[in-house]
Amino acid sequence: MFPRLIAPALACALALPASAMDLTELTDAERAQFRAEVRAYLLENPEVIMEAVESLQGREAEAQARADFDLVTNNAGPIFDDGYSWEGGNPDGDIVLVEFLDYRCGYCKKSHGEVAKLLETDGNIKMIVKEFPILGEQSMMASRFAIATKNVAGDDSYDKIKDALMAFNGDITTAALRRLAETYQLDFDAIESKMNDDEVTREIAETRALAQKLQITGTPTFVMHDEMLRGYLPYDQMQALVAEKRD
Repeated sequence: MFPRLIAPALACALALPASAMDLTELTDAERAQFRAEVRAYLLENPEVIMEAVESLQGREAEAQARADFDLVTNNAGPIFDDGYSWEGGNPDGDIVLVEFLDYRCGYCKKSHGEVAKLLETDGNIKMIVKEFPILGEQSMMASRFAIATKNVAGDDSYDKIKDALMAFNGDITTAALRRLAETYQLDFDAIESKMNDDEVTREIAETRALAQKLQITGTPTFVMHDEMLRGYLPYDQMQALVAEKRD
């Protein structure tokens, strides 16, 4: 990576012949001399390496942002209006924030409070939650329970269970889910009977297919309007991005 980025610049800086721009054209002696000059130059100017790395990272980030913009634009329907994902916050908000989450994901748990704070302090954000269990059977069980709760008891109960599952740090077991249901006076038996319904299975499968199209491989992943935000973001950064989108 480094030679491709800095060799031409070094050749000019070191006043080497034009042939030095192509290392394959050098003799063994010239190549050895060039490498020695490069090494000496880098030892004297180590900031060149960091500048090259930062330049490369900047170009890669720009390319990723352009690719993500296209992915979001081409899949806007299932992202923002799939007909089944839970919606919260302000339904008429001028900012729409979509989150792909897994209840067993430590960074999802960490970001949960940040997102809640953003929704509370802003008041003009619509929130959409995509159930994306990718961390094993307990993750799948938790998502099936959450979706079944929504289908049986409604959106308000789903919201409470979603928050409870994010705060829960033990193993996801039938007994644990029963206790959560009883805490919120929900009919666990009715919810459990729906956890493996085709409707629940289809929602998870369609969300996974969407995530694959969007090249999402980890959680949390957010979509804010036309931008994909991959990974945990603290409250201040999310707030700044919201302000940027409004501008």
